[in-house]
Amino acid sequence: MTSAAPDNSRNRADALPKSWNPGEVEAEMYERWVAAGYFVADPGSAKPGYSIVLPPPNVTGSLHMGHALDHTLMDTLSRRKRMQGYEVLWLPGMDHAGIATQTIVEKQLAVDGKTKEDFGRELFIDKVWDWKRESGGQIQWQMRALGDGVDWSRDRFTMDDGLSRAVQTIFKRLYDAGLIYRAERLVNWSPELRTAISDIEVKFEDVEGELVSLRYGSLDDAEPHVIVATTRVETMLGDTAVAVHPEDPRYKALIGTTIEHPITGRQIPIIGDDYVDPEFGTGAVKITPAHDPNDFEMGLRHNLPMPSIMDESGRIVDTGTRFDGMDRFEARIAVREELAGLGRVAAEKRPYLHSVGHSERSGEPIEPRLSMQWWVKVESLAKAAGDAVRNGDTVIHPPSQEPRWFDWVDNMHDWTISRQLWWGHRIPIWYGPEGEVMCVGPDETAPEGWVQDPDVLDTWFSSGLWPFSTMGWPANSAELEKFYPTSVLVTGYDILFFWVARMMMFGTFVSEDSAITAGKPADAVQVPFRDVFLHGLIRDEHGKKMSKSRGNGIDPLDWIRSFGADALRFTLARGAQPGGDLSVGESHALASRNFVTKLFNATKFALMNGARPGDLPERATLTDADRWILDRFEEVLAEVDSAFDAYEFGKACEALFHFAWDELCDWYLELAKVQFAAGDARAESTSVVLGTVLDSVLRLLHPVIPFVTESLWQALTGGESIVIAAWPQPSGVPADTVAAQRVADAQELITEVRRFRSDQGLADKQKVRARLTGLDEAGLTELREAVTSLARLTDLEDDQETSASVEVRLSRTTVVVGLNTEGAVDLEAERRRLEKDLAAAEKELAGTDAKLGNEAFLAKAPEPVVDKIRSRRDVASAEVARIGARLAELASK
Repeated sequence: MTSAAPDNSRNRADALPKSWNPGEVEAEMYERWVAAGYFVADPGSAKPGYSIVLPPPNVTGSLHMGHALDHTLMDTLSRRKRMQGYEVLWLPGMDHAGIATQTIVEKQLAVDGKTKEDFGRELFIDKVWDWKRESGGQIQWQMRALGDGVDWSRDRFTMDDGLSRAVQTIFKRLYDAGLIYRAERLVNWSPELRTAISDIEVKFEDVEGELVSLRYGSLDDAEPHVIVATTRVETMLGDTAVAVHPEDPRYKALIGTTIEHPITGRQIPIIGDDYVDPEFGTGAVKITPAHDPNDFEMGLRHNLPMPSIMDESGRIVDTGTRFDGMDRFEARIAVREELAGLGRVAAEKRPYLHSVGHSERSGEPIEPRLSMQWWVKVESLAKAAGDAVRNGDTVIHPPSQEPRWFDWVDNMHDWTISRQLWWGHRIPIWYGPEGEVMCVGPDETAPEGWVQDPDVLDTWFSSGLWPFSTMGWPANSAELEKFYPTSVLVTGYDILFFWVARMMMFGTFVSEDSAITAGKPADAVQVPFRDVFLHGLIRDEHGKKMSKSRGNGIDPLDWIRSFGADALRFTLARGAQPGGDLSVGESHALASRNFVTKLFNATKFALMNGARPGDLPERATLTDADRWILDRFEEVLAEVDSAFDAYEFGKACEALFHFAWDELCDWYLELAKVQFAAGDARAESTSVVLGTVLDSVLRLLHPVIPFVTESLWQALTGGESIVIAAWPQPSGVPADTVAAQRVADAQELITEVRRFRSDQGLADKQKVRARLTGLDEAGLTELREAVTSLARLTDLEDDQETSASVEVRLSRTTVVVGLNTEGAVDLEAERRRLEKDLAAAEKELAGTDAKLGNEAFLAKAPEPVVDKIRSRRDVASAEVARIGARLAELASK
């Protein structure tokens, strides 16, 4: 914890602005870091490699609080590892965001009354590229505002040529291995976008609909009939069965018979299936295999027909009824009305609150729809992804998330990867004139006259290759050899199943590839990342999930403008723990800004008093205060290192916050003022101790709050940049527990005297004459000057009497502080203040007594609530007694 610097700190203090204004320095400072090449990774370096790939934000996106949290944590890890001597690659990039990007461009065309079909596929894609070059990537300058130390020279885009080659390569490998196939299955369908969408693009919302009970079979109660309930009446046009539990005595005799469809008149079977819950509703359910995922599975089990009754736009088709051509919602009303007219509606419940999946992009209710799509057979891939965690090749932090991981990968369904879009990686399947099918690799060409499949791949397919495609795979590259597998993936637990699982499946699938295994041990399992750190979701200060509908979202750029990037980053990192959600509000950002300001002012004060880092004097020559702060730093260093290594960002930040604010600024700086004022050897030693501790604290804080620490560290040390400074190392010097105890005793004594002064109504800065007895016996001879200075005391002559006293029990003895407060207190003003405080305390006491005396309240209130009220009552009672005693004392004067 030493470094050399010339003693010109007072001049460097003048170089700092009067106050910290982040808006004036952050942008220029960041560009200076980029220009200096601090974030560029060298794969030829002899340093050990450390790598993180940025989860690629959508090219259409902008920085939201979730991004800000992700980026802050990744930047913290990267900056710390760089300071620890690693060759760090933090690789940025963006996702082409197929649906979102295509939708934006289509909306622009619609303004001029055009559609993509007016231009054709190739011209439309050209227009999307034009939009990407001109308007896409807004998030990149926002990343700069946040301070992301990414290697911009390696910026990647999922539609770049290199990444497109990787997509085509792995598609062919999976296809040739029999792991990609085409089949008609049920998918999430967006009628507005006219494409299948992924599970992660479906958001479930509670909506008010209706629950309609329909009568199938005879209208005669004496004849066979079944009543079923549905929230989607229109789908009954595609019913091909009614299902009951095979052991339900009400329907057991009907299983295997048929019943008349209420509208089409078709005879449909009554089937028995264990999926049906006999306790729910009537115990019978209608089966529409082409429009419900559970019905689809039942249809497969019972070999039921699966007619699709909706086209790609959500209109009713091919039912042979008058409802053909109607929109699905129009048909819902019309079908219900017709059934009611036929006497087939047994009951209606509205409004009926139920959960409905909506398209994240278009906002409409999604439609489960039977559709011909391309699929990935995931069984073997998912098993490999699960085994990688079971075997410890990839470690999930926190371990509590492992069961969710295994539950997902061990029960994964085949993945639909085709999308009915034009923007994206086109599926490399070609069809011949006689129905032939060929998968074309990156170095292959389809025969003349063959036609390529019109669909594109799910965006998650290309982003699943992100950890290695961004480093040059399938070619051998120096980046793959140095930086793959990546060190850690940082992401929210909410996309553990969607993105993380896909990267693990693809990473383990290509693990034997020569480009991946180059330079690695022959028996090494090549996973895409060694650690997966899963943080929680950001919530508002009341613990509610942020959303546009609630209006409680926070734009991180607003906080950067108001409080500075450091304050935003510290707020997020301080609240981040493995797997836990974090609540944030402006009060948190304000507290972080105050911390940054406190650090700035403290460092500037230290510089003005000659603080400078350097070789520490012999321990024996240092004061108790000096040894104490050096030892406390060692303890904090160990705590911070342990926390960061365990991805406990909040724990690390808490340790740094309390050390820097409570101990370094509030105590050691005050003690240092006394030692500076001595003007002897102590002042010289103090300047080096203070400068050295500040140097080290700034380094520890730099990964989280990079801007202010850079400015202060350069002023303190005269060094080039804290970005490339070394991370502090333990000194190995044994802690001085005796000095620590003496400082603790001094702190206790000063605190108690200050509290007593406050009780006596003395102003904080008012000097009071006092006599201290027992200070030498307490071992505080060296700290006497500090005690009297910080407690605002002056010596009381032997012939002068004390008017008040306080006894403070310390570790070795009791120190008695006698004060002469004559003329120091405005008795009448103090009496009025105390009477006001007494009234407030008595009111609190009466209120808590009333609640604790209310038997009805005690019977219903949770125990923690009752305990809290009891604690409040105890505090109020003590205050009443204390203030009453003080008033009695004043009355005697």
